[in-house]
Amino acid sequence: MNHSLKIYCAGPIRGDLRHVESYYQIVALVWQLGHTPLTELALSETEAAKASDKDIFLRDLQWLQQADALVAEVSGPSLGVGYEIAYALHALTIPVLCVRKHSSNELSAMITGNFSRQLTIKEYLSGQELDQIVKEFLKDLESDR
Repeated sequence: MNHSLKIYCAGPIRGDLRHVESYYQIVALVWQLGHTPLTELALSETEAAKASDKDIFLRDLQWLQQADALVAEVSGPSLGVGYEIAYALHALTIPVLCVRKHSSNELSAMITGNFSRQLTIKEYLSGQELDQIVKEFLKDLESDR
């Protein structure tokens, strides 16, 4: 039985955009699987353009507080994504999946050294493999409900 989950999707919006297509792929997959992606990508361009930094911060914290889990594309460095991961793990204690391309740079020790049982880190080689990793994570979340 499919239970609709709210999944906060974290990825680069500013800064290192080399892996942004994988982020878009994650958001699209969450939709396709019948879940609700909480992401700036779900907003109209007008809504996104009008938001101040403070508005973005407050909106994203609110989305995180509503989320059942967080899925983060971490192939490139992002202070915002790192903040969201820490907030999800340590303030909200919700499950977090971090995915990164196998060929990407080293991941921060603040992620790889984190021993939270709520954190899963996976590498992928292809878009198909990325889809499979995210599908398995969401399937596990559904079965835990």
